[in-house]
Amino acid sequence: MRASNMQVNVMALTDHDSIEGIAKLRQAAEAVNPRIQIINGVEISCAWHGLEIHIVGLNFDVRHPAITTLLGQQAERRLTRAMTIAARLQRKGLENCWSKVSSLALGGQVTRSHFARLLVKEGWVSLEKTAFKKYLRKGRNAYVAPPWCSIAEAVEAIQAAGGRAVLAHPLDYQLAGNWLIKLLDEFSDAGGDAIEVAQCQQTPAQRQKLAELARQYNLLASQGSDFHFPAGRRELGRSLELPTDLTPVWDGWLTPTQA
Repeated sequence: MRASNMQVNVMALTDHDSIEGIAKLRQAAEAVNPRIQIINGVEISCAWHGLEIHIVGLNFDVRHPAITTLLGQQAERRLTRAMTIAARLQRKGLENCWSKVSSLALGGQVTRSHFARLLVKEGWVSLEKTAFKKYLRKGRNAYVAPPWCSIAEAVEAIQAAGGRAVLAHPLDYQLAGNWLIKLLDEFSDAGGDAIEVAQCQQTPAQRQKLAELARQYNLLASQGSDFHFPAGRRELGRSLELPTDLTPVWDGWLTPTQA
């Protein structure tokens, strides 16, 4: 309903390491506004030099074994990580931690965000960001390093399934200039297709910088609201215009009227 109200005509659901919501989104779009085109999507968590980097896959075959196998492995890794976090919090006194956080996840994959919500609910902290600061971020005693796949593995699986691989929100990793170039070098060497140039929460200078990187590395340009819930300038389909000289990631998928 929100996408329809915001006059979004093409959208992709890019859950972390999961494609389970795509069918439900298609059903909802058909019921609310059949004119909205749904593109298959996923956001794959990757380990890179001790950091977590996200590679978005778009317009791939959700049944292809390359993507289903990788996402199955990612789900097992995520479960193991979540259960370890729960055990650490339980040792600190949060009783029945796994049962409670699983309930918050409503049967879906348990993420650190669910633990943050639980810590707020249990009165350990007043804000979710404080939960990360005190317990869940790197260097804190409930933090568990992510055992994710590599960038090359994510790109390979996405492309084997017929999709395009996009480096998501490159500036959000807050990398120094030489490390950002190293990330782009390795993503490009892995055969990555596109870089996310336009986000609704960015300055004109940031968009200009990302556009220049797309030109420098001869990458397609993507855009993304990264919408989880209404928050400030973050809104579905808002302020996502791409520079006209860049080739969009959806080139060849959509008609001009759809794009």
